[in-house]
Amino acid sequence: MFAAEIYMHRFLLSSAVRTFNPEEADWFYTPVYTTCDLTPNGLPLPFKSPRMMRSAIQLIASNWPYWNRTEGADHFFITPHDFGACFHYQEEKAIERGILPLLQRATLVQTFGQRNHVCLKDGSITIPPYAPPQKMQSHLIPPDTPRSIFVYFRGLFYDVGNDPEGGYYARGARAAVWENFKDNPLFDISTEHPTTYYEDMQRAIFCLCPLGWAPWSPRLVEAVIFGCIPVIIADDIVLPFADAIPWEDIGVFVAEKDVPNLDTILTSIPPEEILRKQRLLANPSMKQAMLFPQPAQSGDAFHQILNGLARKLPHDK
Repeated sequence: MFAAEIYMHRFLLSSAVRTFNPEEADWFYTPVYTTCDLTPNGLPLPFKSPRMMRSAIQLIASNWPYWNRTEGADHFFITPHDFGACFHYQEEKAIERGILPLLQRATLVQTFGQRNHVCLKDGSITIPPYAPPQKMQSHLIPPDTPRSIFVYFRGLFYDVGNDPEGGYYARGARAAVWENFKDNPLFDISTEHPTTYYEDMQRAIFCLCPLGWAPWSPRLVEAVIFGCIPVIIADDIVLPFADAIPWEDIGVFVAEKDVPNLDTILTSIPPEEILRKQRLLANPSMKQAMLFPQPAQSGDAFHQILNGLARKLPHDK
């Protein structure tokens, strides 16, 4: 889910917007691959990322004049960790760290988005996490398959390894989902991840997209791709590409404190409103904007990022 960093680099290498003449460039991009620093079993290890970032910036600042002209104001970096350039997966620690000071003037392209948060600075571009387009494509079922599941969710409710007391993970919202609805027949929720996960989402009306350690998750992308109305439980979340995707119209927002009333909230949505949201979700341009396909296609996430960068021009002097 952090792979946007790699795919954006590949896309730019062959993109028509790339120039080899730095005097002609509106933007400079430095691939750093901080998200490729992993534990032996494949979990993200963001702790050395600040050191990697610092050495990358030192390299470009000492070899070329462009960074020093504006302290990086015309440079952008992809930072798809849980809390972006705060480089930690636990919120408390991420806030303590803050965004690496060297990046203050650069533009950050990141999956993390939350209003009034130290890890999201003004002018950042919020993007969807990477979800594998071909894999999802291969699991599509006929679009007229009836949606017989009312609410669907697969994932952790507690993170015992990192949060043994149970008070921090998802700010208690996932625990509240489990404790209130594990026996409710309208809720198909479990920690099991079945092989039919993608097919099940296409059979569901609502898909829960609660925060985890961070407010975002790949479920948001999966829900949109599979036409399942995303139920977004993450207070103050800043969603990707809000100018291309009308989140208020396609999703349902539930405050974290209202999770115990989730059944009442969802069952009281009128059928015509559900149909309206489903019709919007069926629009191919909505799905396209959430994906990083190989090769790139017009209107996809790569192009949404370029649009976001273009809107920030001209740079302040």
